[in-house]
Amino acid sequence: MPAIKKNLLKRDNIGLLYILPWFAGFVIFAFYPIISSLYYSFTDYRLFGAPVFTGIGNYIRLFNDPMFYHSLRLTFIFVIIAVPLRLIFSLFIAMLLKTNVKMINLYRTVYYLPSIFGGSVAIGVLWRFVFIRNGLLNSFLEVFNIPAQNWLGNPDTALYVMSLLPMWQFGSSMLLFLAALKQIPESLFEAATIDGAGRIKKFTHITLPMITPIILFNVVMQTINAFQEFSGIFIVTSGTGGPVKSTYVYAIMLYDQAFVYTNMGYASALSWILFVLIIGLSLLILKSSKRWVFYSDGGDS
Repeated sequence: MPAIKKNLLKRDNIGLLYILPWFAGFVIFAFYPIISSLYYSFTDYRLFGAPVFTGIGNYIRLFNDPMFYHSLRLTFIFVIIAVPLRLIFSLFIAMLLKTNVKMINLYRTVYYLPSIFGGSVAIGVLWRFVFIRNGLLNSFLEVFNIPAQNWLGNPDTALYVMSLLPMWQFGSSMLLFLAALKQIPESLFEAATIDGAGRIKKFTHITLPMITPIILFNVVMQTINAFQEFSGIFIVTSGTGGPVKSTYVYAIMLYDQAFVYTNMGYASALSWILFVLIIGLSLLILKSSKRWVFYSDGGDS
């Protein structure tokens, strides 16, 4: 018995050794920054000086800052537009790629490629090139004698144009939808066909209910990502959130406070408010799922 225990202990120690690099990385690059930001949120920390404890001063200032409410409102608008469009487009592409046609695996790979490059600087620059006054979109519209529009220079349209950018990164959601669609038994569609159901009824009464667990997962994950949207808007607007702050979403305000004004204490408070907001909305979505998510294994819906 002592020999067996010794071998088990040795095996456990080897296992701990294997996970040590990940654990060290987590502590250094995730856990420590999170705890530090919580502390800094209660201080006046100007990055190049020592933090001075101020209690809840940053949070009081935050809730009295008109720009906080402005950026929060724009972020909510962005999320409300971007998340549904991205999910609808992802599901549409997944349904197209579910068909068994020749070279379907190649098509699936090609459709996933935009998600690999979607967050790059090049894509942001391309998006700007498409929507500027003399860009590709206006050049296309001129063919039909439609006047050119200042899509990115008009405060009334800039945020809506930026809300379309996340659609480019539909690959991960599309793959999840594709996997879910493949799990639906063909016998259900055959029975519906015998009963005289058309494509729309099959989609609304079979396809959608059967993939609601994946819809729930995608809604939560894409909502979290949308609230943290930064790189695309930052690149297209050259970091200004313009024109006239019409695309000044929450993440850009946080970046400005942290790295432009070097007000790390205030930026930390902003980040924790965002964290609490995302957690709250995620829990709200999960709680609402009891009413619309169907689990085919007999669980509660």
